[in-house]
Amino acid sequence: MFDPKLRGIVYATAAAVLVTGCGADDIASPGIGGNITINNPAASSSSSAAAGNSTSAAVTPATGCPTISDAQGLTDSGTITGPTGTYRVCTLPAQINTSTTLPKITGLLYRLGGRVDVGTDQGASSTNTAVTLTIAPGVIVFGGTGVSWLNVNRGNRINAIGTAALPIIFTSRDNVLGLSTDSSIGQWGGVVLNGRAPITDCLAPAATPGTAACERQVEGAVDPARYGGANSADNSGRLSYVQIRYSGFVLSGDSELQALTTGGVGSGTVLNNIQSFNSSDDAAEFFGGSVNMKYFVAVGADDDNLDTDTGVKANFQYVIAVQREGAGDSMIEADSDNALDGNTPRQNTRVANFTFIQRSNIGNLSAILLRGGTDYSLVNGVIASPNTSCLRISRPQTISATADASIDEAGAPLVRSVVARCGTPVFRGSNGVTDAEVAAVFGSGSNGNNSAFTPSLTSLFINGASETAVSAFNASTLNAFFDATTYVGAVRDANDTWYAGWTCNSATATFGTSVTGLCTSLPTF
Repeated sequence: MFDPKLRGIVYATAAAVLVTGCGADDIASPGIGGNITINNPAASSSSSAAAGNSTSAAVTPATGCPTISDAQGLTDSGTITGPTGTYRVCTLPAQINTSTTLPKITGLLYRLGGRVDVGTDQGASSTNTAVTLTIAPGVIVFGGTGVSWLNVNRGNRINAIGTAALPIIFTSRDNVLGLSTDSSIGQWGGVVLNGRAPITDCLAPAATPGTAACERQVEGAVDPARYGGANSADNSGRLSYVQIRYSGFVLSGDSELQALTTGGVGSGTVLNNIQSFNSSDDAAEFFGGSVNMKYFVAVGADDDNLDTDTGVKANFQYVIAVQREGAGDSMIEADSDNALDGNTPRQNTRVANFTFIQRSNIGNLSAILLRGGTDYSLVNGVIASPNTSCLRISRPQTISATADASIDEAGAPLVRSVVARCGTPVFRGSNGVTDAEVAAVFGSGSNGNNSAFTPSLTSLFINGASETAVSAFNASTLNAFFDATTYVGAVRDANDTWYAGWTCNSATATFGTSVTGLCTSLPTF
């Protein structure tokens, strides 16, 4: 979010830099973890059979770059060779001014030479769609430099629609060269979607939050990259069956991008089946707007997994989040304690059917941090966080039980059918909120909640007998976006394989047979 904390990042190229991430400014002392057993999957094999990699011969380069609609065209940047073969490299123009499609061509990779803009900013009050970038299933796009990133400007769209058999991959040059490891992070920028939906914390002090006058700048961007407006149904395109690997390079000052960043995107935007792998900051961060996402897999983020800010109205369902050993902060961090946290629209985020595997005890010292007056609902969840508190709430406004439509206040955080095993203290209050008040919000022993739960997860994140015995809450009563499920957690049982095939595997988390294989390698489909 907005309060930086220093962390060291070691890149696969052995260059060490200091970067900062988003975190709390009100950190308490650590607790002592309780006993818990997490059944980890077997370590990922480097063999193609175990990883799901193709066993075909090494890739040979395509003969040239395709012709695209944009007048600037693609630049043939020669070839690049890695462990899976040699590829033709086609560099995208710095700005795409005409609706364009990137086709999948065997032996060809698309390169971001730096910041690549989809269209130009159409402003907060526009209603048009100027430019659409379409990316075909199976396409691989890599950041040619650390400061490479893809920016979809307001009033433009991306349609990156992969399939379970041919996911789209955004990754780094080091990943292409075979230099990335299971602990590499921050090797390029990331993917940013900007929209014209309402936000708060306006750049202009006199602007009214939630109106077209309220805009913000993308975190870390040096040149203008604005988001915000008044159209909650705005459409910034679609990301489906997409992997975003090794993102989060520091673009400026103390700010790095996430794997996925949305700014003021509206409910017309479609986000589903997305994997973030080893982001140096958050797996995904959502600044304002009206965001809906299903089937999200976050692995190895060095900061938070779901970070929500500046008046976002968000719905998330089916979320698996797994930390690397000794790295990462919270599973969820919601809003910031600042002078603007009384702005409306007030954040209201709902998360259903989630499984969180938290292994670190740094930063926020909690699996979930709610602050800044955010409204929040957590339903049908499983939390395994042996070294941290389950839930931390900061400031009385965040815990207020009084609904007040005049200030867009929905009342106290809602927790239903959430089971957890966490460290000591289990619940943490700060900045005017007591531990006991946080415990009362969670309400262990009522509404299907249990903070003394013993997980029986198999293969790291699949429900076992203990999870199956928990009665589920009907999430569809919160919003029509949600499916009504009969189970808690992200994965019902071994027959529920929504996460499999299109995701990549690592020592941190293995998702079974994969069409793209190990995250450290490129697929050869």
